[in-house]
Amino acid sequence: MDSSQLLGITTFTYMLSTVLYIAILVFKTPRLGGIATLFTALAWFVQTAGLVMRWIESYQLGIGHAPLTNMYESVVFFAWTIILLYLLIEWKFKTKIIGAFAVPFAFLAMAYASFSTDLDKTINPLIPALQSNWLIAHVVTCFVGYASFAVAAALGIMYLLKNKSTASGNASAALSSRFPSPVVIDDIIHKTMVFGFIWLSGGIITGAVWANSAWGTYWSWDPKETWSLITWFFYAIILHSRYTRGWSGKKIAVLAIFGFLSVLFTYYGVNFLLSGLHSYGSS
Repeated sequence: MDSSQLLGITTFTYMLSTVLYIAILVFKTPRLGGIATLFTALAWFVQTAGLVMRWIESYQLGIGHAPLTNMYESVVFFAWTIILLYLLIEWKFKTKIIGAFAVPFAFLAMAYASFSTDLDKTINPLIPALQSNWLIAHVVTCFVGYASFAVAAALGIMYLLKNKSTASGNASAALSSRFPSPVVIDDIIHKTMVFGFIWLSGGIITGAVWANSAWGTYWSWDPKETWSLITWFFYAIILHSRYTRGWSGKKIAVLAIFGFLSVLFTYYGVNFLLSGLHSYGSS
């Protein structure tokens, strides 16, 4: 069994996990919670094996490198990180209903990686700019940050649904009654964004050091660098406003969603829509 098969199994298992988590939410069947978590954890371990196998396959081709060097591999790693963070949050806060909002993000990422014709799934030699010991440090720090912001956005959607149903008292109130309280959701959003901000900061720093090694300058206002900085400032303003002005609740939930849109453009849009030093990420 090769890496492609393992990652294909991961995609369909994440789909099953998504269905199970949504079933917990819609049909109020908490006994499915353990099954959903089990399938999610198993899929994550299979995905881990797939990434390791792809790493081994690159060495078998004589071009050994970590499976983090093109858009296909980064999307797979993005999904892997989202699930890791979600499982940690589920374990920490003892609530499985968040999976109905967070796990679909990982499934969609894997579905895109598996079925998109835009992504090159072959293992290719590293271009000179990527031949650096900073590769793993930079990619891992960035994607832990990206995944944290994805989970924060999922929680933001959850908060808005909870807030809307509570305020209107409509039929959806019964559905959202299974959510954690708004205070708990808001607290997790905040902690997740702080965690992501720290890691994104690390990603920008390691990227600057790597850029100096590869191109002789720490900062060149490449579109990727520029949008990374925009995203960093966006979350910095959110967190600063929470500490100084007490922003919370609906405002933070909405900003968590818009912040993730900025993350998506920084990660995906720049590679495909703008040309620059980071355009190799699409190949």
